[in-house]
Amino acid sequence: MIETERLIMRPWREDDAETLFRYAQDPAVGPAAGWPPHKSVEESLEIIRTVFSQPEVYAMVLKSTGQPIGSCGIMFSDTLHSAEMDKGDAEIGYWVGLPHWGFGYATEVVRALAGRCVSELGLSRLWIGHYDGNERSRRVAEKCGFRYHHTEHGKTSLLGDIRTEHFLTLTAEEFMQK
Repeated sequence: MIETERLIMRPWREDDAETLFRYAQDPAVGPAAGWPPHKSVEESLEIIRTVFSQPEVYAMVLKSTGQPIGSCGIMFSDTLHSAEMDKGDAEIGYWVGLPHWGFGYATEVVRALAGRCVSELGLSRLWIGHYDGNERSRRVAEKCGFRYHHTEHGKTSLLGDIRTEHFLTLTAEEFMQK
């Protein structure tokens, strides 16, 4: 479990399925990150049991309500990720449910996950990828000190479409200087 001022990052639980569905069914959320909106609570439950059961994948929970408002995680060089990473690198991913956009939750989470990556996991470089047009995600990364690294064209998303993905990085040294 990881705690920030307003949030707790904890493993997803099966009883989170209805809350996950409430946010993940919104077409403004998933497609921007390259995944399709959830179609049912059962689909959300299956995602919790499979995708969200992986190590370092967290429900982003508001302390004030105890309810998840999004998801975040750390993907290592030897697991599924978007960036071409070296050993000692990791990619940070995140999404927040639409009603909670604009409150700085994603920035709070990325800073906490970056701290875990550097201070607890001893990683040397962190990545964040975002698809063309997802300016909110880019701004979160930049607020957390990530800098543009490169762009890849012709990437196939989980939606099956071809996209352009931009990558930003932050080294452990840069994180420690902040």
